[in-house]
Amino acid sequence: MKLKKIVTGIVTLGAVITLAACGGENKKAAQKSSDSATKEVVVGVAPGPYGDMVTDVISPLVEKDGFKLTTKLFNDYVQPNKALDAKQIDANLFQHTAYLEKFSADNNLDLTAIGTVPTLGMGIYSKKLKNLAAIKEGATVAIASDASNLARTLQLLSVNNLITIKGDVDETKATVDDIDKNPKNLEFKTLDAAQLARSIDTVDLALVPGNFAWAAKLDPVDALALEKLKEEYKNVFVVRTADKDTKLAKTIQAALVSQDFKDAIAKSDFKDFDKPADWQ
Repeated sequence: MKLKKIVTGIVTLGAVITLAACGGENKKAAQKSSDSATKEVVVGVAPGPYGDMVTDVISPLVEKDGFKLTTKLFNDYVQPNKALDAKQIDANLFQHTAYLEKFSADNNLDLTAIGTVPTLGMGIYSKKLKNLAAIKEGATVAIASDASNLARTLQLLSVNNLITIKGDVDETKATVDDIDKNPKNLEFKTLDAAQLARSIDTVDLALVPGNFAWAAKLDPVDALALEKLKEEYKNVFVVRTADKDTKLAKTIQAALVSQDFKDAIAKSDFKDFDKPADWQ
């Protein structure tokens, strides 16, 4: 009888040890699974090519590091930065450096660019004219109302000899009031940048930023003139400044300067976009 009790005790103790071991292994496995789980990252974008760039090109490059990038579409240039500041999204990709700096200063936001991506420049589009030489006296021209895109618009018109800007004005901050000469007496109609592509039916010319031109399926080949982008007008991947040293930010930052990213862009629909200066 005593022997039977001893044997039973040993079996019971072994079972307890086995269950404890299994429990420990299961806990370790669960912890490992949790550690290796892919984290979904929401990136704010505006209409245009950059949502596809995020999901089709950038996301695959960072998935091995545990991040999957998805997008949230905003229909203007205002909400993506405000949503990022409010922690409603994790990052955004829709704006150039000049706009980021101006908008952040005006709205007291603390946001930081962590990398530059290939960018489609602004174009001059028309359904009425075949070339710039055909512009008539008093032609109507739709231009962006926000400060940074307006300055770009005026620079593009100036480069194409349609206006001149006063010599003592910072061209990156120029407004319609800073036009010195307007030989064709162009009539300017200021609109939200998102509305410019739609305005082509009602004006003689529209100067449309690249992302909205892309969203409206305007072919850059059909543009009467295309902008050669300065570095401050190339789009940047943005996070909250407080998050600029996180694993996510550093992973994306590394991906955007990698050869894999350059190779992926070369095989994508974005291959003809203006490249960041550090790609040269």
